[in-house]
Amino acid sequence: MKIKTRRYYIYYILKIGGFFIAVFPLRIGLFMATVVGRLIFIFGKKERRTAIDNLRNSFPEKSETEIRDIAISVFINLCKNGVEWVNMHYKLNAGNIDRWVTVEGRDIVDRALSRGNGVLMLASHFGNWELIPVYFLLKGYYGGVIARRIYFKGYDNFISGLRTSKGAIVVYRDESPKKILKILKNNGIVGILADQDVDSVDGVFVDFFGRKAYTPKAPVALAMASGAALIPCFMIREKNGHRLIVEKPIEIVEKTDKEDTIKLNTQAWSQIIERYIRKYPEQWVWIHRRWKTAPHETLPEKAESTVHK
Repeated sequence: MKIKTRRYYIYYILKIGGFFIAVFPLRIGLFMATVVGRLIFIFGKKERRTAIDNLRNSFPEKSETEIRDIAISVFINLCKNGVEWVNMHYKLNAGNIDRWVTVEGRDIVDRALSRGNGVLMLASHFGNWELIPVYFLLKGYYGGVIARRIYFKGYDNFISGLRTSKGAIVVYRDESPKKILKILKNNGIVGILADQDVDSVDGVFVDFFGRKAYTPKAPVALAMASGAALIPCFMIREKNGHRLIVEKPIEIVEKTDKEDTIKLNTQAWSQIIERYIRKYPEQWVWIHRRWKTAPHETLPEKAESTVHK
């Protein structure tokens, strides 16, 4: 009962806090996010420890001071994302999106859509990833996102409402993949996040920062099933806004065995994500236990699923 009550308190704090964030100019909200991010780093012992341990293992060449500075920036980036997310809901529209985002490679998406099989937009928990589908929707593209269902209706409605306010179709990962395939069949874009260790979805182990990381199969499996282009995208936070970079599609290399095909191509896109994280380490979510599943573990039987977001 205590946990349930606390959830309601947090939910109403988010609703009221979101209103006040939207009232203030964005620059003030981002300044406040910097302060709050530093405070969470100080008091969030568990998350701070996870971030620092992950960074140490991934960047053994960096000093403790560098590791700590990156970790602080991770918390600040996440708080800024929250502020921008609320502002996106209330203030962002087709008329001002270009002041928020500059883009490189939008023509890659257009060429892929010209084939008529849709696009699987492969994002990661990097920069402000929620801004990627918003950008394309405000530019007139059709599509949706794959999301994790939050089993507290208030939270789920709040977050889903922010996503659908710009026209996104939300497909929960525990729903039938047919809903995803329908969007792709209609030549739409489906945003997918697959850079976390989620042992409830089907995955493979690939090399990621020199260690074996359990990684969802869904992006490659959906691309194979639908013929959709699998395109990595990154929304990079910059001093005065964001830069969206669209990478070339992953060319699916087929092996004799389907599982080998999935593993080979999952490794290919994981390497692209790693390249961006190495360049901008402060913009990835290091507080996640990315390597929690060990390769020798026997994983539970998984139901039909898509991917975590």
